[in-house]
Amino acid sequence: MNIFQNYKILFGTAILLLAGGFLYGCQDDFLVGEAQGSLDEQTLANQNGVEGNLIGTYRMLGGGWDGFGLWGTGSSNWIFGSASTDDAYKGSEPGDQGPVTDVELYNWSTGGTDEYVNDKWAALYEGVNRANSTIRLLDRLLENDPGSVPEADAVSIRGEALFLRAYYHFDAWRMWENIPYYLEDDEDFRKTNVGVDVIGNLTNDLEQAISLLPDQPRNGEVGRVSSWTARALLGRVQIYAGDYGSALTTLREVRNSGPYDLEENFQRVWTGFGEFANGPETILAFQASSNDGNPNGDNANFDMRLAFPHSGSPFGCCGFFQPSQNLVNFFVVDDDGLPLAITDASWNDRDDNLAAGADVPVDPRLDWTVGRDGVPYKDWGNHESGWIRDRGYAGPYSPKKHVHEAASGAESNVGWNATHLNSVNWHLYRYADLLLHLAEAEVEEGSLDNALDIVNEIRARAGAAAQGPGESADDIAVPIDDPSITWADYSIGLYDSFPDQEFARQAVRNERRLELAMEGHRLFDLKRWGIAEEVLNAYTSREAARRSYLSGAAPFQERHNRYPIPSLQVDVSRVDGENRLEQNTGW
Repeated sequence: MNIFQNYKILFGTAILLLAGGFLYGCQDDFLVGEAQGSLDEQTLANQNGVEGNLIGTYRMLGGGWDGFGLWGTGSSNWIFGSASTDDAYKGSEPGDQGPVTDVELYNWSTGGTDEYVNDKWAALYEGVNRANSTIRLLDRLLENDPGSVPEADAVSIRGEALFLRAYYHFDAWRMWENIPYYLEDDEDFRKTNVGVDVIGNLTNDLEQAISLLPDQPRNGEVGRVSSWTARALLGRVQIYAGDYGSALTTLREVRNSGPYDLEENFQRVWTGFGEFANGPETILAFQASSNDGNPNGDNANFDMRLAFPHSGSPFGCCGFFQPSQNLVNFFVVDDDGLPLAITDASWNDRDDNLAAGADVPVDPRLDWTVGRDGVPYKDWGNHESGWIRDRGYAGPYSPKKHVHEAASGAESNVGWNATHLNSVNWHLYRYADLLLHLAEAEVEEGSLDNALDIVNEIRARAGAAAQGPGESADDIAVPIDDPSITWADYSIGLYDSFPDQEFARQAVRNERRLELAMEGHRLFDLKRWGIAEEVLNAYTSREAARRSYLSGAAPFQERHNRYPIPSLQVDVSRVDGENRLEQNTGW
């Protein structure tokens, strides 16, 4: 059961608005005031109120809510984590959504960028606030009416709220690094971001969540988190903190004893078919929902609705988030089916459209990730040149992972533009991602053979199936050597060995890009590896010959390792004439 099947009853109601309102606005006093139109916590201090507030906390995994926020708010991080890197262009045409261009070109001091990062900040801390409100409601209820909530439910509710609080803070930490950390008993929300032990707070929340949560999602509702979800996120936090020894212990436990596994083939990872939703690979996903009674389709993937092929396509708009030529070239393989990027320094020489029939072998994941001319686009027919809004500006390719299949029934029938809204769950964390984190830890701790096994496991799954002709639901995915495939030469090989640590490190990093491309992780990976400046400056220099507007990119510098703190948030943090929020260095 999808925990958001009943969400249409709650969306936009006072229950969901209870926790909102303190992190955006133009006055200081909004920080401590009640949300407009909300019910107070005493009114909602019953089990239904607590459960409703918790569902509202989960809802913020989707980003914007009830008319607030636009394209930068979503947990997909397609703007801040992917379009800001060598994976993707903003797409569309020059004059549309200029702030996304500013993000892409590292011009992060503009007013438009400031607005976008403020929306992201507000969405994440709205999630934090809802989590803390849930804990306060639960505590008040248990104090005033002991036994009114079954003990198992009460324990799990607390664990779920602590996990979600950690998740939203973690996403904020990846963005800004220097952030305030809010707890349920804070009374003044104008907290400082200076000297905050964010990793310590995240670890504490997640360890508590692990101890409180059941091993299976409560009530059998697969969208809820479990103790294994919390362990998995703890392992990710440890990886990001560079604590590879602890990550090795945590992630090995999840791999050896947890409930997760790789999907049978890549099509089942990103799909609108309900029978494959929340499959064995899902660790945490935004539970997107369409045609659930909400008149605007607000529970579907709102923040991705610009990122579909344009007017000549079955979707009608809007042509954003186009894969880069650099990314497409990265999927080319050598004669052994290994990434050309690891065996040939000239892997990025191709400047022209890699369309159907190109005489070059490619990793089959290319056509689960990128829409290419003449190649079937799931089951929507072949991708065509007319599907691109401005080929001269942002190239010939379309995004693909988050797009639903025609036969899936996932498309919304309401809202603007309904063809862009679907119930494809957005993976915030999936098992292949976790395995590659584990492989990274194995490499850094010197266990190269273990890392080799993991990378080859991922690559073997990638070779299980390729994009098929898509003439029916049954042939969207076919064996990579199926005779129906006439548009590509799919090839994927396994590594015989990792001869040394540096080779292994590069192989794991390459595999993360191939497996997780366009999923919002790329910038955060490059930053934590300490290579963002090197990689992204080389990218914009080379890519400007393909996309002339990239010649306007600012150099990626140390300051770009953290997004600027939104100016509004700095302003409203002021107490007695001093800002409690300190702007990140360089901004």
